[in-house]
Amino acid sequence: QVQLVESGGGLVQAGGSLRLSCAASGRTFSSYVMAWFRQAPGKEREFVAGISRGGGVTRYADSRFTISRDSRFTISRDNAKNTVDLQMNSLKPQDTAVYYCAADPTKVRVGVMGSEYDFWGQGTQVTVSS
Repeated sequence: QVQLVESGGGLVQAGGSLRLSCAASGRTFSSYVMAWFRQAPGKEREFVAGISRGGGVTRYADSRFTISRDSRFTISRDNAKNTVDLQMNSLKPQDTAVYYCAADPTKVRVGVMGSEYDFWGQGTQVTVSS
């Protein structure tokens, strides 16, 4: 069983930044593919970013296995601390959502479907005001 606890959400003005963090329990964190999803009111849950077990591969909603050089969001992980972070810059009101951390302990590839992830955190609210 894996327990995930998100933190770092809050209220921010458009153009601002937030850093979300997810702390995971368990001794095998380095064997999990990790991801962030979000769900806005009245919308379906959507993939935001994912990262491979060792952190060498990242995937974002608008790209395919690319480094986040031009992305507003950057996912990273620290396997020594059992944490995965999501740095969010240049936030827009449409980024307002509950953000969830998810873990996939079985596969190697970074999936983009929520059904591929077995464990979820409780979510943290991000609100971006215009």
